[in-house]
Amino acid sequence: MSALGLAHLTALELSPPELAREAASAGFGAIGLRVHPAMAGGVAYPIRTGSWAQRELRTILASEGVRLNEIEFIQLTPGLDIAAFAPLLEAGAELGASAVTVSGDDSDHVRLTATFAALCDLAGEFDLRVDLEFMRWRVVGTLAQAEAIVRQAGRPNGAMLVDALHLSRSGGAPGDLAAVPGELLRAAQLCDAAATQPQTDTDAITEAREGRLPSGEGALPLAALLRALPSDAALSVELPMRGLDARARIATAYSATRRLLDSLPPREAPATSRSMSRPTTQGPVRA
Repeated sequence: MSALGLAHLTALELSPPELAREAASAGFGAIGLRVHPAMAGGVAYPIRTGSWAQRELRTILASEGVRLNEIEFIQLTPGLDIAAFAPLLEAGAELGASAVTVSGDDSDHVRLTATFAALCDLAGEFDLRVDLEFMRWRVVGTLAQAEAIVRQAGRPNGAMLVDALHLSRSGGAPGDLAAVPGELLRAAQLCDAAATQPQTDTDAITEAREGRLPSGEGALPLAALLRALPSDAALSVELPMRGLDARARIATAYSATRRLLDSLPPREAPATSRSMSRPTTQGPVRA
């Protein structure tokens, strides 16, 4: 079982070393890193193989007992230069990452599928999985659309990331995962949210970046989602909340999610605390 991870968006103002230390202090066993901006001008912390920053981060991850779960975020847009991402993928893999998260942002379905397949081929050279995340305001906005891209690309390291908020806001439900092969569901992000659906995509973006709730404090069917996921899917928490400083945000993200997981029947609760699943030199299970 994978250790519970902390998505970087929860505290994007923290540098990778700061995020690793705060995550470990709160109880997380893994982190994700925003190494490429999710939008033009967005915050990101690029890493480079052999750099002092990479060596420092590797030391910190090891000393804190935290592993790097995923790197993010690549927008699959028209004309994307896939080869240009090789240094980023190499640096992430050397830090122990098992996946890179991407979004679908090309309205040409055939071209987008080819781009996803090409990135999978490049990522495979570094033993990385490519997780396609759907969001209602992007071209690939639903579970069905993401599954179609991954299936048609036909790459063994191609999969999907299911965010609890995005599944709900795109009109999906945990039951929709029943028809998806387990090998395509390799990662999930947890948070909670109000029952009311955002009226516009702009409202949905604002909610995703500022208005999420701690797990168990909203109306999302999180227990059902966890039951629907493969037992070895990588779990992380994405909880960017206004009104709390980074340390409090991270502590809240862990404690709320831990309560949710502890409330599940034993056979359903993944081993997510660092005391239950410590990183090993073998790394996480890959698709």
